[in-house]
Formats: sequence, C-alpha cells, structure tokens
Amino acid sequence: MSAILGFFKFVAAICIALAIFFVMNLAGGGLFTNRGLDEPAYVVLENEDDQSAEPAEELSFAELLAAADPTAGERVFKECRACHRVEEGVNMVGPSLYNVVGRPVGSVDSFSYSDAFAGLDGEWTPERIDAFITNPREFAPGTAMTYAGLDDAEDRAAVIAYLQSIGM
Repeated sequence: MSAILGFFKFVAAICIALAIFFVMNLAGGGLFTNRGLDEPAYVVLENEDDQSAEPAEELSFAELLAAADPTAGERVFKECRACHRVEEGVNMVGPSLYNVVGRPVGSVDSFSYSDAFAGLDGEWTPERIDAFITNPREFAPGTAMTYAGLDDAEDRAAVIAYLQSIGM
C-alpha cells in the first residue's frame, strides 16, 4: 500500500510541476510579447552610384613596389625582427637581411641554412622575395622558417622597398 501511495505522490508532483510550468509560460508570454517594429530601428543607406562602379583594378607587383613606402615597410618588418636583423653580419634564428635584394640565395657564410635552401639557385630578386614572404613553405618546402606568410601585397611591397633601402 505504501508503494502505491508513493507512486501517486510522485505522479502528483510531476503534474503539479507541469501545471506550474504551463502557467508561468502563459504569464511570461503575456508580459513579454514580440510585437515587431513599425519602422526599422536603423536605416541602411544605399548609394546608387556604387552599383555602376567597376571593381578596382589590381596593381601588378612592379607597380606596387614602385609606389611602396620604405618607412611603412620598416613598420611591417617589425614582425620579421623576431628572427631577422638588417645589420650586416648579425644573424639570429634567421640570416641577416642586410643587402638581401640582389644577393645570391643562401649566401650568408656565417649562417647555417636548412636543407630547403640547398637546392635553390639564383638571386633574391624583389619578385622572389615577394614569393617567399607570401608563403615560405610553398616557396621552399622543408624550410625551417615558421612564419606562415604575409598576405597583404602592399605590405610585402613595402617590406621589400625597405629591404632595398638597407645597405645602399
């Protein structure tokens, strides 16, 4: 008998809890309704002239480099300073970048390059530096350089303009 009485108490408690839930839900719905707005809370202005404008033409790397500001490049180069210096003969985790533009790839005698640079020939032209700092791992697979790359083409051109201005 006591087991049946306990069961009915349990069912009654569930029913009372559900009744309280439904009453509170009904009361809350009456207090807080979403009636919507007659006017938008803010207005987004559309410029009709923008619809006829053509997308901006991308500049070539040579044009970006010609217009690049070495002072801006020096600011962007601060990211590179964690591993590189621009003073002659001062190597860090990476080689000195003093007079790097026009220098043969992997030619700093006092620096031990990773195997990724062993197979690279030629000079560090502005275009090659651009390709390298865009994506070092793609340019030289297996490179020890952990930097992921510099996405912005204008920033890359500015850094290269800065590097060109060093040691001249």
